[in-house]
Amino acid sequence: MAQSTLGAPAAVAAVGSLPLAAKLKQSPIVEILLLADFRWIWLGSFASFTAMNMQMITRGWLVLRLENDSPSALTWAMVSFAAPMAIISLLGGALSDRVPKKYLIIGSQLGNAVLTLTVGMMDATGTIWLGALLVLGVLNGSMFALNMPSRQAIISEIVPRHRVMNAVALNNTSMNLTRTFGPALAGILIAFFSTALVFYLVSIVYVFSALSVVRLKNKGVVPAAARKSVIGDIKEGLSYALGDATLRGLIIMAFMPAMFGYTLFALMPAWAREQLNVTSFDLGYLMAVMGIGALVGTIGLASMRNLNRRGTILIVISVFWGMSVVGVAFAAEFVSAVFFLIVYGLLSSLYMSLNMTLSQIYAEPEKRGRVMSLFMMTFGLMPIGAIPFGEFAEVIGTGQALSISGMILTALTLIFAFSYPHFRRIQ
Repeated sequence: MAQSTLGAPAAVAAVGSLPLAAKLKQSPIVEILLLADFRWIWLGSFASFTAMNMQMITRGWLVLRLENDSPSALTWAMVSFAAPMAIISLLGGALSDRVPKKYLIIGSQLGNAVLTLTVGMMDATGTIWLGALLVLGVLNGSMFALNMPSRQAIISEIVPRHRVMNAVALNNTSMNLTRTFGPALAGILIAFFSTALVFYLVSIVYVFSALSVVRLKNKGVVPAAARKSVIGDIKEGLSYALGDATLRGLIIMAFMPAMFGYTLFALMPAWAREQLNVTSFDLGYLMAVMGIGALVGTIGLASMRNLNRRGTILIVISVFWGMSVVGVAFAAEFVSAVFFLIVYGLLSSLYMSLNMTLSQIYAEPEKRGRVMSLFMMTFGLMPIGAIPFGEFAEVIGTGQALSISGMILTALTLIFAFSYPHFRRIQ
């Protein structure tokens, strides 16, 4: 009885009296980082995303140099890199449910290293042209499509179920942290050295990412039962994910931002040059402040012990995400652009982490890789969704094209919220 009369204030006071070390151990972030396998996955993700963010801005700057600042050429270059994720990711998901995820991650990272080194060598020797960059972009994107389903799905296999949200968010902080300094570093190196040097450095970072994953003890769950063909596995995964009301809603809510919320990523260099007349150095900083907002969002989510009504929260975030794109589009000066980019980064990172968390929690373990591959497809749809807006930008201006995409995202989210009530009840 005496124990039951200890009120909430007294319990809080008891926690507050704990030593600092004990308090830290009770933090969800520290609890996850104490798992050695997760630390290696996080380190590998950090290196991989550093390479990817440096590579994306360097590719964009190279295209602008080769094609006289054409937003259309920039869009197609981004499409070549990301489009394979809309197709090959299905294969990557099926393979991740058939073979150890660890080896898929390592092999794809080494493949990215070789391909990026090739781009750097062609750039340094003056033999690079847009067509070659598009072909190499397709191959680079295919490596990512094989890598990402396994990298995401393995998280829920190495952390407790009640910490999946924290682990996914914390893993995404690696991406957002690199978005903070990766583009800025690339911009500085381009300004003082060359795009070729950046590509060389990126290839080295990919190798480091592969080596960190070698240290994983958990190779990833592989079902012992006999499997169908790869095509059969893909069909089974599609049928399962689209047949489940919760997963189907999460997939729809992943595709809408991919088509209309991420247009800013594809058109960012063109928008910045056109509206703010920036240098590569300034562009790196604009990308970095967007990463700061994203970092704040994912760290906040990783620190939460519980979060209810997550379906409703996703809808709200998506509405304001669309509005933030409009804010960026009409930003007429550097300071206002920085503000809206921070808001944009925060909302997009919260959305991505929460959507990814729910997809892993609600998917069956033996089908998780294939479910995750559907969500990885959204990365491939990002620049595909930007294609019409890239063409509009040639006619009406990049800012106006971006504002249209933001308004469409907000409108579609509201329509979905009222037409799919099941989604609002997701916990």
